[in-house]
Amino acid sequence: MQMERPKTPLLDRVAGPADLRELTDTELTKLAGELRAEVISAVSETGGHLGSGLGVVELSVAIHAVFNTPMDKLIWDVGHQCYPHKILTGRRDRIRTLRQKDGLSGFTKRSESHFDPFGAAHSSTSISAALGFTVGRDMGQATGDAIAVIGDGSISAGMAYEALNNAGSEGRRLFVILNDNEMSIAPPVGAMSSYLSGLYANEPLARMKSLAEGFEAAMPAPMRESAKRARQLVTGLTGSGTLFEELGFEYVGPIDGHDMSQLLPVLRAARARATGPVLIHCCTVKGKGYAPAETSADKYHGVASFDVETGAQAKKAASAPSYTSVFGTALTEEAARDPDIVAVTAAMPGGTGVDIMAKRFPARVFDVGIAEQHGVTFAAGMAASGLKPFAAIYSTFLQRGYDQVVHDVALQGLPVRFAIDRAGLVGADGATHAGSFDIGYLGNLPGFTVMAAADEAELVHMVATAAAHDTGPISFRYPRGAGEGVALPERGEVLDIGKGRIVQEGEDVAILSFGAHLGECRRAAAMLAEEGIHVTLADARFAKPLDTDLVLRLVRSHRALITVEQGAEGGFGSLVMHCLARNGAFDRGLAIRNMCLPDRFIDQASPAQMYADAGLTAADIADTARGAIGRSAQVVPLKAI
Repeated sequence: MQMERPKTPLLDRVAGPADLRELTDTELTKLAGELRAEVISAVSETGGHLGSGLGVVELSVAIHAVFNTPMDKLIWDVGHQCYPHKILTGRRDRIRTLRQKDGLSGFTKRSESHFDPFGAAHSSTSISAALGFTVGRDMGQATGDAIAVIGDGSISAGMAYEALNNAGSEGRRLFVILNDNEMSIAPPVGAMSSYLSGLYANEPLARMKSLAEGFEAAMPAPMRESAKRARQLVTGLTGSGTLFEELGFEYVGPIDGHDMSQLLPVLRAARARATGPVLIHCCTVKGKGYAPAETSADKYHGVASFDVETGAQAKKAASAPSYTSVFGTALTEEAARDPDIVAVTAAMPGGTGVDIMAKRFPARVFDVGIAEQHGVTFAAGMAASGLKPFAAIYSTFLQRGYDQVVHDVALQGLPVRFAIDRAGLVGADGATHAGSFDIGYLGNLPGFTVMAAADEAELVHMVATAAAHDTGPISFRYPRGAGEGVALPERGEVLDIGKGRIVQEGEDVAILSFGAHLGECRRAAAMLAEEGIHVTLADARFAKPLDTDLVLRLVRSHRALITVEQGAEGGFGSLVMHCLARNGAFDRGLAIRNMCLPDRFIDQASPAQMYADAGLTAADIADTARGAIGRSAQVVPLKAI
């Protein structure tokens, strides 16, 4: 008996989207199953955003099979659901380098592939960008249709509404696919989520509406109107348009985003017939097809490497609690003592640690959805009312609310407390999520108090300091990951505003650290001590108001001053330089060096690798100190063997 040869997996026959267009609909359905398995396998090794990618496997296949990418521009909102897309667009051989140093980005990235026409990592930008491509097409640029895929969480942000309104009024041919899984990172909140749920709450009714409209379209006009009125009487449908139709879109759906027999005909029909903007409403399941993800509370939104069979994620032995958990616990304890303390988060209760407070005081924690602009002004309003709001927002996401920080908080001198998580370089999420700029963009605002925690104990003190501060806006920053392992105080102390501290005394070089790089500075000081170079190590605590007395003391008693921060140029070091210039300190011939992030974006790697790339390791700090005082590193000769 002749053995049948094993069939080559369909995925092995796909070098790019053009190959999908040679497959039958049945083969595309099978291919989606293979693609899902490949995504699970790859992310089990690299970690990353699993649930969101699994939710768009069929959608990724269908879009590339129907549209002529890359001539047609497929724009993934946020981009964290793009892993299936990357596999289908010639990057399968590198998918196991995902989020690693020199590997594939975890988001869409223009420099990585011509199939990524627009980079993303922050939410709610896709419709605006897609509209830009449509204008380019209509004005003669070499581009085809534009397709924006946006999630139900992302469409809760104001920028998405602005884009929908503009696209509807423009009336240009444009495709927006609403990937509705009823979950962003945390379960979505607000009226939009309820509205979308209501659109498909009665699925048989939705199907009846679709079938009825299909029959009506084939009837003569008089009969069509009669049938429509009859259908409305029978079904109870009023005939009023959806919100999207009111904005000028042709609305299609809801449809099952995992059923290729629905996806493919709808996309083909839309592509063939659309003359203006179309919104296709797809209902999907985050984590679809992988039971551990589907049953997980967050649908495996972000995972470490894991065992495919069990779903168990690899866990690193933590030597210290995370800064995020320390903040959440400290805030909850302060809230227990002060009923006026409230917390605001923008769709990240777990990521920011305010979920700890929410479990104890649920009525005092507000998740505004992916809406940082609204969240900042909302907090400002609460501050104006007499409450004590803590706005817990990642550094990179707070950038989205900067106008509100300036105009609604700083200009009015309102005591909003900004808890800025993910300060500095964050690892695998790369440049888009790095907290590089908040020192500079807050330090230049009049009346703002800007703090940074050197370790987790200092973070507890800064939470207490912010709670007690009611004379204007105040911020404190802290990094991602585990702390230094220091003992935590039972209760935070209120710090003297604008006062730093001396950690150790020396007479040769002064290192003035701002924030969580103090540990690296300690290690640099220890290296230098072995060479007979004695270091004074100081923790600034405050970038604004700066401890001028401390800075001038360090200048007067040392040969060199080195500032160190986990932020970009124009931050803490610049504030110190302004202080020295105002006080004539440069006349003393002092050697001054500012160590900060370089003037470029740093791609994903481990945090340690990223800081090495930035030139901010302990060895780099020690070498800078030697250079400042004209000393070279001591070379220890190898012993003869």
